This record gives sequence, C-alpha cells and structure tokens, in this order.
Amino acid sequence: MMGFWWRPLGVLASILLVALILWAGSGWIAALGFLAGIQAFVMVRRLWQEFRLSRWLENPDEVDPPDATGTWGDIFYRLQKLQRRQRASRSELSNALEQFEHAAQAVPDAMVILNRSEQIEWCNPASRNFLGLDCDRDRGQFIRYLMRQAYFLDFLDAADYSQRLVCKSPINREITLSLQLVPFGASQKLLVARDITDLERVDAMRRDFIANVSHELRTPLTVVGGFVETLADVRDLPASETRHYYDLMLDHTRRMQRLLDDLLTLSRLESDDHSLKDETVSVAELAQALKSEAESLSRGRHRISLRLDSAASLKGNLQEIRSALGNLVSNAVRYTPDGGEITLAWREREGEGVFAVTDTGEGIAAEHIPRLTERFYRVDRSRSRETGGTGLGLAIVKHVLTRHGARLDIESAPGKGSTFAAIFPAQRMQPAATASAAEVVPFPAREQAAG
Repeated sequence: MMGFWWRPLGVLASILLVALILWAGSGWIAALGFLAGIQAFVMVRRLWQEFRLSRWLENPDEVDPPDATGTWGDIFYRLQKLQRRQRASRSELSNALEQFEHAAQAVPDAMVILNRSEQIEWCNPASRNFLGLDCDRDRGQFIRYLMRQAYFLDFLDAADYSQRLVCKSPINREITLSLQLVPFGASQKLLVARDITDLERVDAMRRDFIANVSHELRTPLTVVGGFVETLADVRDLPASETRHYYDLMLDHTRRMQRLLDDLLTLSRLESDDHSLKDETVSVAELAQALKSEAESLSRGRHRISLRLDSAASLKGNLQEIRSALGNLVSNAVRYTPDGGEITLAWREREGEGVFAVTDTGEGIAAEHIPRLTERFYRVDRSRSRETGGTGLGLAIVKHVLTRHGARLDIESAPGKGSTFAAIFPAQRMQPAATASAAEVVPFPAREQAAG
C-alpha cells in the first residue's frame, strides 16, 4: 500500500510548495488562483479518465485498455491484469464445460439436470432415446408435464436419493430403465436413467433356469424315491414287478445323468477359459458314425439315409462338432413318428459347408422356431419327456456353432417335417486334397446323443 501513496503525496507536496512560493512573492490571490487552476485540471483529467474507463469496461473485448501515466496508469494496469486473469479463468471454465458436455453426450445413460422447480435445464442425447426428452425443445419445461406416469411422479415427490425406480421406458416398452435422483449443485437435481434391459433379461433367464432345472430333476427324483420306498416297504413283490421298477428307476436315473451331462457341457462351452482347439474333422466319416448311432437309437422304427455330396473336411473341434451334429440327429429320431424318414446330408453351398438333418416328423409352427435354441424351451413339454429329451440339446448346438462361426438354419411347418442345417463358414472348410490321412481325427464309438 505504501507504494501507492508516495506518488500522490509527492505531487501534493510539490503543489503546496509552489503555492507557498506564489503566496510569498505575489500574494494570496495568485496562490489561490494557482490552486484553483490545479483543481480544475485535476477534475477535468479525472472526468476524462473515468470516461475512458467506463467506455473500456462496457466493451472490454472491443475497446483497447486506456493508456495513462501516474495513478490512473497504475489503476488501468491492475484492471488489465485482472481482466486477463478473468479471461483465462473463463476460458478454463468454458473448456471444462465443453469437456463435460462432450463426456455427458458420450455417456450411454440418460442425464437430465433439473432446477429447484423441476424444470429441465439440460439433458444429453441419450435422454431422447430413453425418456423422449430433447434438450433444444424441452429446455425450461417442467418435467412433470412431459412425464406424467404416476409411478414417476411418486418417485419425484419422494425425493429419496438412496432409492431407484425400475420401470419401462415411456417411449419404448421393450426397454427397462433404472431411474435415480442425485443432488447436483446448490439446488439442482440430476436425473439418471440407465438401460438395464439386458440385466433384467439375464436375471429372468437365471430364475427360469433354476426353476426349469429344479422341475426337470424333481420328477425323476420323485419317481425313483417312490419306487425305493415301495421296494423297502413291500418285501414279497413278484420278480417281474420288481424288475419293472428297477427298469423305470434306471431310465429316470439315466435321464438325470443326461441332464447333468448337458448342463456341464453348456457350462464348459460358455466358460471364458475354454479355448477352441482346431483340428481337421472328416465330416464324411462323422456322418457315417452319426448314421449308425441314429439306426441304433431308432431300432428299425425309421428309414434313415445318408447323402454325401462333398468330400471336404472341417477345421474345428471334433468333440464339440460331434456333440452338436449328434444332437440334431438324435432329435430327428426322437421326434419323428414310427415309419418316418430321416435324411442326413453333407454338401457345399456357395463356399459354405452345410450339414442338414431332414425328417418327416410333425413339424414346428413358425412362432416356436425363434425360441427353439433357448434352454428348456419345448414345443410340447409332455411329448419331450416321453422321448427322454433334456431340453438343452439345441442350446448346446447353438453354442457350438457360434464358437465355430457357424449358424443354425431351421425350416419347418406343421405336417411337413423339419430341416435343421448347421452352416459352417467358408474359412472353416478344407478341401479333401488338403486334409491328409494323418491329420484326420479318428471317430471312436460314443454313447447315443442326448437331445
């Protein structure tokens, strides 16, 4: 502060000294005239500098800062430094705001800033997809007028920041949202809407899976348990009846074993640690082995034929491919009435490999086809149990084919039979000339496939 006072005090002392000299030499009138002139000059200069300062402050970005000496020069210099700091701070805030807006726009969750009166101050693009809100159109609107669902209004009234509201999107009923209010700023609130459709679907699948497994195991366990109690309580059962009970218990035990085997297979296929190990698989030899298994499972009840229109092999995992194709074949045998025909075919089509299983069974209605590869999904649950299926066969097929970059194509109509085709991509195909006998994996005998 002392640096500010020395200059004006020095000027004042000089003026007083001159006035005293004039008073001593020319009288008091000359001294007063000199002081009056100095006062008028100071006032005019002050008004001029104030005008320049006012004009600069009104348009700091368009008008150059005033250039002056003395005390006013110091004032202008300090104000100019303050202006530069404000510009730098404003630039930093602008950059921070721009980065925030860019980040908020990139966030997949819907974000809506509400003021004290619950008017929309800002929202990101995801709000349009989830909540139907548009920042340009709805800025300043009361959110209660735009989203009038009773459950949402109750959620706003509660203002409980620890609670979440799970609901359907007001503009797309297929999307499930999780809404949460977060305190924001001095008196604002941030409404966050997150898409949890996949999480809800996975949770529903988990619940259905547990319910289905429990249901599938309960029936054979009940049957086996009932027969064990009967055998324990009745000592003198005829040998033929006892044998019948043992056979039924064995059938249900095998059914539970097949279910557990399929569950373990699905778990192994879905494991991230289970990497795909490629080898050369001779589809012609595999098809012959699957035909023999189909004949064994059919026991002469069906006419089974094999068409090999290609000698190409596949690059993939033998065990998984055999499991997938074996499920297609065993399903055809299980669901084709006695006297029907089943055809296994291997051919190439536009560079892709197609292994097709065609039957003359009852066929499947179109509305069921998209869901056939879901776990435990059955068109006719009672008939599936009669045939001994676990409901996991096509789910295993889907996982195996997906791991090999292949796909499952299903063509069926009620009363016209079905065709299940595993279509392998061209990069999995190996012409017969490139697969030497040493590379081809042999096909050991295996138990009948579980469907």
